[in-house]
Amino acid sequence: MTGIRDKVGTKKSRLPHVSRRSLLVGATAAGGLALAWSFWPRHYAPNLTAAPDEHIFNAFLKIGDDGHIAVVVPQCEMGQGITTLLPQIIADELGADWRTIAVETAPISPLYTNTLLVDEDSATFMPRALVPDVVADVRSWVRREWAVRHAVMLTANSSSVRMFEGPCRDAAAQARTLLMMAAAKRWDADWQDCDTQDGFVTWKNRKLRFGDVAAVAATLDPPAEPVYRANNNDPLYGKELTRLDLPAKVDGSANFAGDIRLPDMVFAAIRQGPFGATRLKSIDRKAGMASPGLLDIVLHDRWIATVARNWWAANRALDRFAPQFETAGPPISSAGIDKALKAALKADGYRIAKKGDVAEAMEGRTKVSAHYAVAPALHAPIETRTATAAPDGERLRLWVATQAPAQCREAVARAVGLPPGKVTLFPMMAGGSFDACLDHSVAVQAAIIATQIKRPVQLAWSRAEEIMRDIPRAPARAKIYATLDAAGGIDALVARIAVPSTNHEFRARLFDGTPADVAQREAAGTPDAAAVEGAGGPYNFRHFAVDHCPADIGLPTARWRGNADSYTAFFTECFIDEMAARAGSDALSYRMAMLGQAPLLARCLLTATSLAGWEGGLSGTAQGLACHSMRGSHIALVATARPSDRGLQVEQIVAVVDAGRLVNPAIARQQIEGGLVFGLAAAVGATTDYDGGVATARKLGQLGLPRLSQVPQIVVEFIDSDRDPGGVGEIGVPVVAPAIANAMFAATGRRIRRIPLSPDPL
Repeated sequence: MTGIRDKVGTKKSRLPHVSRRSLLVGATAAGGLALAWSFWPRHYAPNLTAAPDEHIFNAFLKIGDDGHIAVVVPQCEMGQGITTLLPQIIADELGADWRTIAVETAPISPLYTNTLLVDEDSATFMPRALVPDVVADVRSWVRREWAVRHAVMLTANSSSVRMFEGPCRDAAAQARTLLMMAAAKRWDADWQDCDTQDGFVTWKNRKLRFGDVAAVAATLDPPAEPVYRANNNDPLYGKELTRLDLPAKVDGSANFAGDIRLPDMVFAAIRQGPFGATRLKSIDRKAGMASPGLLDIVLHDRWIATVARNWWAANRALDRFAPQFETAGPPISSAGIDKALKAALKADGYRIAKKGDVAEAMEGRTKVSAHYAVAPALHAPIETRTATAAPDGERLRLWVATQAPAQCREAVARAVGLPPGKVTLFPMMAGGSFDACLDHSVAVQAAIIATQIKRPVQLAWSRAEEIMRDIPRAPARAKIYATLDAAGGIDALVARIAVPSTNHEFRARLFDGTPADVAQREAAGTPDAAAVEGAGGPYNFRHFAVDHCPADIGLPTARWRGNADSYTAFFTECFIDEMAARAGSDALSYRMAMLGQAPLLARCLLTATSLAGWEGGLSGTAQGLACHSMRGSHIALVATARPSDRGLQVEQIVAVVDAGRLVNPAIARQQIEGGLVFGLAAAVGATTDYDGGVATARKLGQLGLPRLSQVPQIVVEFIDSDRDPGGVGEIGVPVVAPAIANAMFAATGRRIRRIPLSPDPL
């Protein structure tokens, strides 16, 4: 599509095409679907199972006769502590004794749909500014209803507490009311005069254990609206309680997918072809079949799996089979990826966000610009992809870590030709994920292997396979240009970002089962607002625009911890720092002048600079600033970094965070610290080159990750707040790289405009 030239001769960016006819048709179709769905039964009963001495109160809560309380957690535990946070919310409202709390993983059910994530995704997918309100409202409603009916139980976007704090508190409040009603019957008292504390229902000087009244309470009907605890002199909410998952992880009794052992179970290893339209061409069957310990092989269009009594024998056999693959089209390479990004940045883009009139504001004025680049980023979790599958007559059982259990089950059922109801999924904890567990390839592969060999099998990817076939966070290039006012402040700013349409790819893979290469090709050239989310940050520019320039890089891309904010914050915060230096202004005061509409972030920034002893960012100070807001949270960071004989040395990171109410401050601090270290790893490494359609790295040691001795002193402070909880799992990631890059400029006078951080020119 040819761009239209504006008054100053630069091409205007394209808006996503929305015609009057498409709006009318879309509104009519969506409205008709909304009307039809409004008559569809929408009551869902809990589908929990209970032991003989347990009683189901609602979808989140069971209480046993012995007084134990089983909290049902619908989110994947991948180290973020959600199997402590949701039980802590419930125990606090219920008035329970923390020592009696147990945790169970939720079954697949519409009752656990993450509607908050769906709502946020809808708003980003098609910003309201681009469509009429009536169409946006109907589309959002339809997407939410669709998600509920398909049990979209996603764990992502730092949404677990933000989504489930309310439902968990409601569930606990209703259960508490029922317990008080049952106890009041025994005492011939008014239940509203009763209370709960430490696992007992109390009334005057009398008390009953929860277990003593659980059986009767579970048969009663709660009030229409939850009745919350009025007074709580010793709340569990806000306490640094010990994580419930920690003891088992420390003593090794916690089960992950790789710990499952079944009768007659065997082990499988896999070798997959390069990215792209790839098929298995040939194998050396004679040499492979002579491998020691080999039991069987399973051939697929895109991979070969070997089966043996132990995983090592299976993995060694793959080398003997020497599989050969062929890929249609040019193979993916780092040079080709960068060429595609550069071409996309020069081409027309889609205007995703705008404020004021940048064309008029920039007309006839000198523009200041800078280019930035980020490389693909790997997930690199400690646990490689693993799944255990067991055929059981006409059914299949599956153990796997997944952030989308219903969609995982559907993908497996589709692959082996079973109805989803015939597949029993046991969601496991993940040994890290960073959104890697939104890909269900290993589950599908294990199911296919188990079905073909007709016995239980555990499939684990090797570390090399994990790195080479990991679908990474998208690489990106950006050009930011601005015009300045007389004082050197930014008057108008345009951010053009060349990056693949990751979220369209992701949706096609997750919900439609589209192969990665097909999803990548179909998404190419499509505008994706989520791909540039966070660009421009929280700053109050008079004139502002963000353009997405979809890049067809050939390499499939995926969601990642921090998603687009992990690179858009780098672009914005580095550019702001450059403009501050150009104006001869302190980087702190320069930012503060543009944060008039972001007082919470401004407070974080002032507090962080105070704690870190900010010296004004003068040459030689080796201090750098960055700040960002996302998922309802705000963070400001001061990094101290300088070059050394061992390369880049980050000496200190001081972070101040406003994340609203903290359910468990210790876990919140762990998440911020983990995000900062994750961001540090991404700033200096966590990437690979590509050649011949696969990553060139094979081991963790080749990813340039920092060692423990290279991790700086980290100081994290939280701003006291009674706001609703914000996300803490991702907010630490985006600010690390720009703060270090800005610190290196203060230390050396040289700008770094790429990730991994390198002074090499773009």
